[in-house]
Amino acid sequence: MPETIAGITIPDTELVREATSLVRAVTDDTLFNHSRRVFLWGMLKATARGLEVDPELAYVGGLFHDLGLTSAYATKDRRFELDGAEAARKFLLDHGRNETQARNVWLAIALHTTPEVPLQLAPEVAVVTLGVETDVLGLDLDEISDEQTSEVIAAHPRPDFKKRILRAFYNGMIDRPDTTFGTMNDDVLAYFDPSFSRKDFVQIIQNNAWPE
Repeated sequence: MPETIAGITIPDTELVREATSLVRAVTDDTLFNHSRRVFLWGMLKATARGLEVDPELAYVGGLFHDLGLTSAYATKDRRFELDGAEAARKFLLDHGRNETQARNVWLAIALHTTPEVPLQLAPEVAVVTLGVETDVLGLDLDEISDEQTSEVIAAHPRPDFKKRILRAFYNGMIDRPDTTFGTMNDDVLAYFDPSFSRKDFVQIIQNNAWPE
């Protein structure tokens, strides 16, 4: 029987069950509950904004978006967002979804830390960013009712979440600091490690190999 939280029904399908099992196996409570909340917040906001979203694709996007922070999926040489995006794309193709659908979820995850751009793309891309911005940044909370908020938090609590998610970001990126260049992720490394040296975009331009 499908599970419904705050009016959002989680599809009772093999794809969704397998996605849940995969993510639950490699994440702790903080990341798992966060990922489920991202789906729920994203769907609530998408519904309120009149966006028609494929719920299975939105679910995989929400569940897989931080998979690159886990030891099971993290690489050493690319942004963590890309690790989760690649895993989601493969998962969807393996489960019979077409390339366009898989690509949209890839974009949703790859761009979920890139402000504004995802909201101009397909609903399956936008929905993940809407969920992430709600759960991590607390943006536009007034679009979600108190009753809906209470139901989501009751199903997926967020104890000490601000500190725990920052630590999860740091642990997932500390071994690949260069991949945070040009993103907000270098703020996390600098917060935990005062000796972290950020690359400077202006200096890269000024000091590159091209002659004046």
